[in-house]
Amino acid sequence: MQVLGAALLFSTGGAAIKAAAFTGWQVAGLRSGIAAVAVLAMSPQARSGWSWRAPLVGGAYALTLLLFVLANKLTTAANTIFLQATAPLYLLLLAPWLLHERIGRRDLGFMATLALGMACFFVGREPTYATAPAPWRGNLLAALSGVTFALTMVGFRWMAKAGGSPHAAVVAGNATTVLLSLPFALPLGAHPPADWAIIIYLGLFQIGLAYVLLSAAMRWVPALEVTLLLFLEPALNPVWAWMAHGERPSAWGAAGGAVILGATAVNTVSARR
Repeated sequence: MQVLGAALLFSTGGAAIKAAAFTGWQVAGLRSGIAAVAVLAMSPQARSGWSWRAPLVGGAYALTLLLFVLANKLTTAANTIFLQATAPLYLLLLAPWLLHERIGRRDLGFMATLALGMACFFVGREPTYATAPAPWRGNLLAALSGVTFALTMVGFRWMAKAGGSPHAAVVAGNATTVLLSLPFALPLGAHPPADWAIIIYLGLFQIGLAYVLLSAAMRWVPALEVTLLLFLEPALNPVWAWMAHGERPSAWGAAGGAVILGATAVNTVSARR
């Protein structure tokens, strides 16, 4: 239930980011500022175990947070989450150099399938919406967020191998996002209470509480189950965007998303066996 709760909260990010009448830089900075305080307050592990690794890994996480928000402001929520889900492709490419882990024959097929799924987002003509005015540019930023997300995962594993905890890196990443966003976010301008309520929700619940729930569940739920249960996020993310904003992914985008999620699910179960 904790994993599903985290996935449900994560899945609302796309629709909520689009609903706030702030710029992408403003949403990223404000959301992360609240999230950093929330994680510090709700997670004791985030207040200990700090080392020089935390801000280093936090830098990759900050780029992921920033690119995700900026992509959501330009392309559909479905495209953003599906393209970020290509992170395992880059994770496998980076593992031999950064973690000294070998790539198996089965991994090569998985990587090729993910690359095929990603290519689907860059063929054909993407529909434009008021909430997705520049799909191609947004798709590019979302694809880059897959790279930075892979670097973040490598960093978390690197910290774990060194006896550290990723909690501090999460706080450092959110704090770094605030610093990176600040020059482009000011002045904030006047906004109604509803916009501020969305920002508070994004920081306090969509990131803060979701991360705490997921961290607590990881102690009890096997990694395979966690991975598969978290598939609720990309499954629901486009649903909320469609209900709130009328966004529909293109046929190519839907096909690419199906290929990426299907390949990841099959690879996860196969690796476990």
